[in-house]
Amino acid sequence: MGDEVRGEPRLRVFRGSEATALGPETMGTGPVSDEVRAGLARLAEAGVVAGKGEKNLLLFGRPGEDGPSLVYLWFKSGYVLPPHRHDGDCLYYILAGSLRIGKERLGKGDGLFVPAQAAYAYEAGPQGVELLEFRNATQFSISLMGGREGAWDRMIRAFRDNAQAWRDELPPSAR
Repeated sequence: MGDEVRGEPRLRVFRGSEATALGPETMGTGPVSDEVRAGLARLAEAGVVAGKGEKNLLLFGRPGEDGPSLVYLWFKSGYVLPPHRHDGDCLYYILAGSLRIGKERLGKGDGLFVPAQAAYAYEAGPQGVELLEFRNATQFSISLMGGREGAWDRMIRAFRDNAQAWRDELPPSAR
């Protein structure tokens, strides 16, 4: 479906049932430092596997084109996101559950704005967290950050402590 009819902007409908996982056509990676490479190796050695504690779906976006995007994110209970940054602004809205970012606890109806290149990390609450992520671009990059004391250990511990429970865990909105 094109975006214009006779040069005029056109309404676009999207369906959650047609959402796809974020992939390399939308989310690229920035440079990886030796410290980050070592941390990723530690995660792999500990058996941490992507997709076990999180789910992401591109609800709206146009890979290969400019324009906004909307992503659904679900991080299961106690999931620890690594310190990272993006090359574009991000606006998050919490649909259900909670998260902790720094000393702040955010829950349903709360949100946060993260400007481009700002480093951040957060941990999903005891029931997990579901968010909508709004961006001014469909294509963006993520750069993992090193230098945060104990970050890799917290991620490994969260995976080991929760991997069994994550198998059957429902999103907080389904409870």
